[in-house]
Amino acid sequence: MATLQMDEVSLNSEPVYDDEAEEFEIEGDCAMTEYVGQTGIIQNPLPPAVGMEFESYEDVYYFYNCYAKEQGFGVRVSNTWYRKSKERYRGKLSCSSAGFKKKSEANRPRPETRTGCPAMIKFRLMETKRWRIIEVELEHNHLISPTSGKFYKSHKTLGAGTKRPLQADVAEGVQTIRLFRTVIIDSDGCGNADVNDGTYGNNVDHYNQLRFKEGDALAVHNYFCSSQLMNPNFLYSIDLNEKGCLRNIFWADARSRVAYGYFGDVVAIDTTCLTDKYEVPLVSFIGVNHHGHRVLLGCGLVAGETIESYIWLFRAWLTCMLGRPPQAIITAQCRILQAAVADVFPRASHCLCLSLIMQKIPEKLGGLLEFEAITVALNRAVYHSLRVDEFETTWEKMIQHFGIGDHRWLQALYEDRKRWVPVYLKDIFLAGMFPNQQNEVVAPFFDGYLHRNTPLKIFFDKYDQALRTRQQKEALANLESRNSRFVPRCSFEFQLEKLYTNDIFKKFQREVEGIYSCFSTRQKHADGHILTYIVKGQIEVEENRREARDYEVSFDTTEMEVFCVCGLFNFKGYLCRHALAVLNQNGMEEIPPQYILSRWRKDMKRTYVLDHGCNGIDINNPVHRYDHLYKCIVQVVEEARKSQDRYKDAIQALDEILNKVHLIEDHPV
Repeated sequence: MATLQMDEVSLNSEPVYDDEAEEFEIEGDCAMTEYVGQTGIIQNPLPPAVGMEFESYEDVYYFYNCYAKEQGFGVRVSNTWYRKSKERYRGKLSCSSAGFKKKSEANRPRPETRTGCPAMIKFRLMETKRWRIIEVELEHNHLISPTSGKFYKSHKTLGAGTKRPLQADVAEGVQTIRLFRTVIIDSDGCGNADVNDGTYGNNVDHYNQLRFKEGDALAVHNYFCSSQLMNPNFLYSIDLNEKGCLRNIFWADARSRVAYGYFGDVVAIDTTCLTDKYEVPLVSFIGVNHHGHRVLLGCGLVAGETIESYIWLFRAWLTCMLGRPPQAIITAQCRILQAAVADVFPRASHCLCLSLIMQKIPEKLGGLLEFEAITVALNRAVYHSLRVDEFETTWEKMIQHFGIGDHRWLQALYEDRKRWVPVYLKDIFLAGMFPNQQNEVVAPFFDGYLHRNTPLKIFFDKYDQALRTRQQKEALANLESRNSRFVPRCSFEFQLEKLYTNDIFKKFQREVEGIYSCFSTRQKHADGHILTYIVKGQIEVEENRREARDYEVSFDTTEMEVFCVCGLFNFKGYLCRHALAVLNQNGMEEIPPQYILSRWRKDMKRTYVLDHGCNGIDINNPVHRYDHLYKCIVQVVEEARKSQDRYKDAIQALDEILNKVHLIEDHPV
């Protein structure tokens, strides 16, 4: 541990808040210099580095400000993040030349002095209550010089007193800044722990490095090398810690990248392997294809459940997908995940997986005296509420009746209710990826292939097996959808049987059948061209017990838009029985085109880059042609590089091929 000394620091001043900042986030020039009103200054300060830890926010600022004065630049507070309790938990300090000033409407605006300088440090509050530097940029985009004599506002309170050397003993009236070095766990599980007051290992960072076992690193390397060789659009990205060790990894193959173009509207981020402590710290990005099957859109291995790892991984994935974020994202309920999603995907609708939440009921509520009755009441509030006020009333009655208002898990659920209770999510398109029915559970993408104790070194074999199985299942579903025929029972089925894949059409059929279980469809009122109907139907509220419900359906006869209070279309991607009943009553023989989604169609040509090794290629498909030619030429390169003679022959042969190809007259494909 290195100890840095300075004169006593006054911590009585309050920071100045920026009026333009969002709630709990402070942006712009804050008067942090009020914290340091002494004449002492650190002698020859170390450059900031990832992993340095300090006892307070103010210590971080003072340390960076001393370093800045030594180097010849000023410091300003770019961001400070606050929890709802007003406690600070993250910060960013930048060079005073960072960013650019807002344009002034004054007649004689001040000249621009900022340069958009990238130099900065980011730091956050750890569970140990210390502040750790988590990101550092030392390079400036402008000249800096400690001898320039330029005055910076942040240096004002450092004073011009004599620089004092570090002392071994702390004199009376002198405050110590404690700087801790983060300990990194080596691949063999051991590390050199810094000594802190006679104890070892108190500040071991378990989340700064992937903990590989023997053979794991080689397995990752071999898989990535072979994938890049055989797949021209395979992409991977690696995040290293300050010691050059692997911290996070991301990868996606060509098929995943192309699939995202078709099915990237809704993405689930599966972190089950982290929360359930799997040996493989896998994070999966999952979509749903035209058959309603899960499709892989990328994977990552992360050192731990930290906001830094998640943000890095999400940004790597978003870059791979050409910066096009999904419309909706589904994750487990986790504050760190929610913060990372908000940071990287600020415009996406973030939903929390309902089935994962409901699976926790026995664990979280099992100790309550009336557990079974509470579970029934909770299910009723969540699954059977059709309107927001109905949910709020039912939830409050449950809380009051069972006296569980102080239950912390239920309190947290209620705070997040707009992200997971179906009644709040009806305006978000979720493509069947949000299980909103009781007992509806979605199996993980690698279910049956990846288990808690599966070693990383054999994971990639399982990974390939899972992908092949999924691709074969999709190919078979494509074939069956093209060749099979259903016997339509109504005009709606006749319309969609020709367009939709079998799996989606069968789900739609169940809604058509449900029309006949609706007791009545009556018009409630009319407001110009907008008609409102009440459709009576039945729902199963408990096992073997059904209950009649009224579903309000509005129909715009001009725009041909229909909306049911059950919200099935946005949840699943096809119209519900109640909406179909209203269309049928209005003499509609076809479903309006806006409710026929291209993502479910079987007649759309989707240009996946497939593995054609055993199945041949479609020469009519330009993407397939490119993929196959690339693989062939890679084999030539591998052989030709082995000797000068082979190289010369290969170059000559390639020139001849290129000349021959140029002479071929192109024909329309």
